[in-house]
Amino acid sequence: MASDAQLTPMMAQYRRIKSELPKDALLLFRLGDFYEMFFEDAQAGAQLLNVALTRRGVVPMCGIPFHAANAYIGRLLRAGRKVAVCDQMEEARAGQLVKREVTQILSPGTHFDERMLAAERNNYLAAVCPLGKAFGLACADLTTGDFRATEVEDETALLTELQRVRPAEIVYPGGAETLGDLLRGLAGPSSGLPTARPALAPGAAPTPAQPGQRPFLLRNAPASFGWILNGYDDWVFAPQTALFTVREHFGVASLDGFGLKDRPGAVGAVGAVLHYVTQHLRRDATSLTRLSFYQRSDCLGLDYTTLRHLEIIEPLHPQAPRNACLYGAVNRTVTPMGARRLRDWLSQPLAALEPIQRRQEAVQVLLDNPPRLERLRAQLGQVRDLERTTGRLSAGTGNARDLIALRIALEQMPGLKATLADLALASPAPDNPGPNLNLNPNPNPPAAPAEKGAPPLLGRLAEQVAELPDLAELIARAIVEEPPLGLREGGLIRDGFDRGLDELRAATRDGKDWIAKLQQQEILRTGIQSLKVRFNSVFGYYLEVTRANLDKVPPEYVRKQTISNGERFITPELKEMEGKILGAEERSMKLEYELFQEARQAVLERVAELQGAAAALGQLDVLGAFAETARLFNYCRPQMGCEGALFIRDGRHPVLEQILSEERFVPNDTCLDGATQIALITGPNMAGKSTYIRQVALLTLLAHTGSFIPASEARLDLADRIFTRIGASDDLGRGQSTFMVEMCETANLLNNATPRSLIILDEIGRGTSTFDGLSLAWGIVEHIHNQVGAKTLFATHYHELTELAGRLPRLKNYNVAVREWHDQIVFLRKIVEGGADKSYGIQVARLAGLPKAVLERAKEILCNLEESELTPEGNVRQAARRQKDREKLQRLAPPAQLDLFG
Repeated sequence: MASDAQLTPMMAQYRRIKSELPKDALLLFRLGDFYEMFFEDAQAGAQLLNVALTRRGVVPMCGIPFHAANAYIGRLLRAGRKVAVCDQMEEARAGQLVKREVTQILSPGTHFDERMLAAERNNYLAAVCPLGKAFGLACADLTTGDFRATEVEDETALLTELQRVRPAEIVYPGGAETLGDLLRGLAGPSSGLPTARPALAPGAAPTPAQPGQRPFLLRNAPASFGWILNGYDDWVFAPQTALFTVREHFGVASLDGFGLKDRPGAVGAVGAVLHYVTQHLRRDATSLTRLSFYQRSDCLGLDYTTLRHLEIIEPLHPQAPRNACLYGAVNRTVTPMGARRLRDWLSQPLAALEPIQRRQEAVQVLLDNPPRLERLRAQLGQVRDLERTTGRLSAGTGNARDLIALRIALEQMPGLKATLADLALASPAPDNPGPNLNLNPNPNPPAAPAEKGAPPLLGRLAEQVAELPDLAELIARAIVEEPPLGLREGGLIRDGFDRGLDELRAATRDGKDWIAKLQQQEILRTGIQSLKVRFNSVFGYYLEVTRANLDKVPPEYVRKQTISNGERFITPELKEMEGKILGAEERSMKLEYELFQEARQAVLERVAELQGAAAALGQLDVLGAFAETARLFNYCRPQMGCEGALFIRDGRHPVLEQILSEERFVPNDTCLDGATQIALITGPNMAGKSTYIRQVALLTLLAHTGSFIPASEARLDLADRIFTRIGASDDLGRGQSTFMVEMCETANLLNNATPRSLIILDEIGRGTSTFDGLSLAWGIVEHIHNQVGAKTLFATHYHELTELAGRLPRLKNYNVAVREWHDQIVFLRKIVEGGADKSYGIQVARLAGLPKAVLERAKEILCNLEESELTPEGNVRQAARRQKDREKLQRLAPPAQLDLFG
């Protein structure tokens, strides 16, 4: 690398700017129509972007076109790199070094590129602050202003919350090696990524990069992004340092109003987010005007396994349609804010009765007033993405079109307020409509109604919808209806808004009129019919004469340039008018940009009100979507209480009933209470056992969000957590087999479930041998019944387990009804009392299309096995082996049940 003394002034400028940046940021250096990278940045950038690596002397370099920079920057961000954008701050002048400055430093969790942001998903930057065995966690979305914090009790809770939030980027103390190892435990090295060093605050001494050190991309990350891990300076997370950072940002003397009193872990994480954004990335954090603290205990517990198994937010299979998940089935929101809020509500349902009932009341009012609901949704649809529009304007990346979008949104506010006022006059439904649920012979009494006097949810949200007519009027007067994307080329501001701008535009128009008249005058004066007055950015205005007419050129014309078919000339009068025109245009464009910035500043002064209105509209959108879904599919309002009852009449699967096209969905009842704690469900494959138990879990979750549910009547009392163990999968990255994953997930639910939990188990024990699996399933059911006490739906092929109903008083057998017809089976999809005594595996295999010869041989083997004549391998069963099997069964069942398995 060349020494500083050998560098040109421009390269010395580059080296100076590069030295002031985070060590892991790639510098894009503006040179004319290109962004260039040099030295080690060029080598990394050329590899990541697949562009040519060239050299200027001994300096490696590569470049990307300025007009296509966003696409290339997106690829660098997806690769986990930070990008510093260095722009020219003045026009290039011959012989002078152009002033350049870094205008923004982008990272995966802080960018604003709409092409890389999913409208329905937040783009979170997270910070993790260890505090003993506990952790503080803060998540900020600069694009929406969403800023929240919590504290979790241990590593498992931390990883569960990170998997739920799915941040694009995670910052943690670089010196906390145990925490770094924990986070990397979820991660795999991102193949092909360049070397990355831990992020350092300005002024900190860099740590030399270790050979092979790379950023890590967390598993199960969204397809568009990996989760980038960045070690950051430890002192930034210290509670006292962070306390000062947070108080300074929000301009407060105490953080008690944010719920952060005696929350040092959360304070440390919040302070780290703000320091990382403002100091490390040099970004404007003015969009972060609100901060909320939440506790996981306030929400229905859903770990990542449950979110994935129940397909809450997205389908398990990438090729599945987008509506093949709960989010897709109930998402009838009409704004991106509502879509993001719905994801949040579904992944973090409520666990308290009063807020659930307030949401139900709002949905009921909307459902009972279809015309007002339709009007509300139409008005919301015009608001567009108010959150991200405000976020772009706050960050300085917005343009005049964002102001137009903001104006359109503000113009909807009076109508929205009027619609909400009309709805407020509608009589709300009672808090707990008491359906006559006869599913239980001794139903629990209805829950006590919530205390009256609290303002209705719709009324509170209406109060947050700020109208801001002065801001809407300012934008309407200032900005043209269809402004250009660029901000410095003019065409933004309406005529009549600013007198000085009108005078400059008049001067420009008068000058151009003079130019147009000049051409006609000179043609008449010289007799040169082909004479043209033209303009280019190099020579300005000039007169062009063809070679055949050069003898007619007047002596006062000054030759400027010879071209292939003629000559170009100027005159003193033409150059004088050119100066007036170009000077007026330049001043006009500069003034337009200043006027745009003044309008933007007016927006910044109302950011908090705009963000509050956007948050309220997002909630209104979700409530409207709940009401619309309930209207379309005849959902009922579930009764909620605290006594632990779970009654559903005619329950339906919210996803399958919408996507089934070839058969009608069959509804089913469910009854779990003090008398029936465990429902053991047997039946053949494809009969609907898994669908049924998932359905109950989904309806429980939906009820906890405040939504209505697909049933005719329901009583779903509060649960604290939903656990699932469904499906077969391995984890090769951690060296875990299918059965090991199954046992790990089962151990988690057995160790953490409580009597208020809901457990969904599907085919426990099928990943090992028959006797091992049966023994484990038997022991698990007994433990849940005797020790855990949680409401449980257990679907199994081990119909031998039905004998447990005679031993466990709170376990009841159910099966999926089927009918046999000429060696065929018909699935009735109906859950009925009693246990199944056959698995119908061969009949299901016939439906799958197995060859007839295989089916016939299987029937022979099954017959022999049932008579204990052959082993599963087709060999003659030895007497000693048969005796060993009997002894195993005797150990499993008590003496009185020796004939349990025939």
